[in-house]
Amino acid sequence: MKLFRTPLVAGLAAVGMAAASLSLSGCRADAAQTPATPAATPGLQSVTLAAPRAVRSTPREEVTGTLFPSQALQVGFEVGGRLEKVRVKKGQTVQEGQTLGQLNPEISDAQLAQAQASVAAAEVSAAMAADVAERNAKLQQQGNVSDLQNRTSSTQARQAEAQLLAARAQLSQAQAGRRRHDLKAPFAGTVTDAPEQVGAIVGPGVALFSLENVGTLLLKTTVAESTRARLKPGTRVRVEVIGGSTFTDEAVIRTVIPSADPATRRIPVDILVPNKDGRFVANTLARVVLPLGEAEEAHALPTSALSSSGGDHVFVVAPSGEVRRVDVQVLERGVREVVVKAAAPLDKVVEYLTPSLTEGTRVSVK
Repeated sequence: MKLFRTPLVAGLAAVGMAAASLSLSGCRADAAQTPATPAATPGLQSVTLAAPRAVRSTPREEVTGTLFPSQALQVGFEVGGRLEKVRVKKGQTVQEGQTLGQLNPEISDAQLAQAQASVAAAEVSAAMAADVAERNAKLQQQGNVSDLQNRTSSTQARQAEAQLLAARAQLSQAQAGRRRHDLKAPFAGTVTDAPEQVGAIVGPGVALFSLENVGTLLLKTTVAESTRARLKPGTRVRVEVIGGSTFTDEAVIRTVIPSADPATRRIPVDILVPNKDGRFVANTLARVVLPLGEAEEAHALPTSALSSSGGDHVFVVAPSGEVRRVDVQVLERGVREVVVKAAAPLDKVVEYLTPSLTEGTRVSVK
């Protein structure tokens, strides 16, 4: 039996074949236009590397301390009395021995005059007693005076001499008391405090004047115990004012105390800072740069490449793609760069460290 296709059936078959053909060609085109995307490696961090710069640097340490006057003292009268004169003003520069103030000397002058009169009377009595003793000694040799009379006159002469010595001692005491009514500067310096008025009754030892020698300042600071052996008295150091532009390279280490501070366990260091031109202000903070050895080879790195967690160190990338920690000694700290001495050669170091970056972390370089 023969089958015959009608025109309608043949048309539908042709349309179906054409649609299938278009669908297959579209899939092939999409496949050609979309490239394959490789899968990301799990646990791989992306880092940026910085190249260290070779430099020569002297090991040093920067510490801060307070600039104290080399001499500072609050002074007052050794005797009591009424304050009669103030000879200086606040801020005035005085010389050693210059009079600062005076007490009313009326009573002291009277005591001094009495002591002088006592000495004069004792001198007369001693002279008369000595004359009598001398004459009796001659008469005793001639047999005109008994031995008892001679010894008595000699004893009286010695007693008069002792009274003269006592009178002279009282005179010296009165003179010293009179001198104590004038208060003099124990050293050259600047008056930082003084009474504003007179007339007050002051007692012995009451501080009235404050005197400071700011021509030379004393910077007191501390260093770590490991640093003490590398500091030598007489070494010149640099001192800078914190927050200012004032500095000097003529400061000198005066003393390295061979005993640690009980509170901080650090070694106290005293540094003399010349200040004849008054560039530094006493009782302010300053920074001192302490040299710790000779110049040596080092590397300059960005500050972002240094980590101080668990000790100063940097990270370098090993050929295997893992980061490796290298301990360093910081020689200089700057705002943008640090100069370090590494325990191993440095080629390239990881910059912009993150807390997740640890020893052995696999990384990829940007």
